[in-house]
Amino acid sequence: LLHNSRFKALDFGTMKFAFGGGMAVQKDVARRWQELTQSPLIEGYGLTETSPVITVSDIRQGGLKIGYVGKPIEGIKIKIAKDGEILCKGPNVMKGYFKDPKKTAEVIIDGFFHTGDVGVIDSEGFLKITDRKKQLFKTSGGKYIAPQLIENQMKQSLFIEQIIVVGENKKMPAAIIQPSFDYVSQWAKENKIEIESTMEGICGNKSLIDVIQSDIEFNNNSFGQWEKIKKFKLTPEIWSVDLGHLTPTMKVKRKIVQEKYQNLIDDIYGD
Repeated sequence: LLHNSRFKALDFGTMKFAFGGGMAVQKDVARRWQELTQSPLIEGYGLTETSPVITVSDIRQGGLKIGYVGKPIEGIKIKIAKDGEILCKGPNVMKGYFKDPKKTAEVIIDGFFHTGDVGVIDSEGFLKITDRKKQLFKTSGGKYIAPQLIENQMKQSLFIEQIIVVGENKKMPAAIIQPSFDYVSQWAKENKIEIESTMEGICGNKSLIDVIQSDIEFNNNSFGQWEKIKKFKLTPEIWSVDLGHLTPTMKVKRKIVQEKYQNLIDDIYGD
């Protein structure tokens, strides 16, 4: 969208700021937004069980940092558990799930609500969400992988529209990728690269595979050796809500996508 000529032609002169929520905003998207609109993109974080805000970015007095969801709002205490889970405590936290004391006891321990999200707090007190706790997985070498953190970094590539990182109990992480077909077409035209019109043909184009490989290798520099994406496969269809890839809020249904493309995953690992 931010690379669409019609978007660039819009007048944002009266806009003071915009909010982003529901999922992580990629750093390059936030920077590009600010460049085009001359207004900050503000992120916050919370859950239904926390009524719902825990942290929010504040554009006053340097309270905005790209890639972070702000600092805790007044009256809320946040800490990071040993396993990286974000815990919070405050008057905003629910008393419990309706008529479900067992589930309540699982998430509220010693007064702190266990969010199920994994994150870090920097030296200035800004919170960054890195993944969902239940999405963490181990490689066969016993190394933990936070797939969402890697996915968000890889989506810095303009060629990658959607991605999931796989590799549980495998020797290395790999990726299943839906290319940004609109951008690929634009790129091919601008660079005079012959490319088929079908999505299957696009996904088999060597020039495209090479440029995505190059972007992945560049973004791999942000991670440890055990976290680097070694192999990937492209999917010849657009991930959508109707086809079951995405939730109505446009979040990837990780389990469903893995099931749909199990043949590609098997091909990657030689299963």
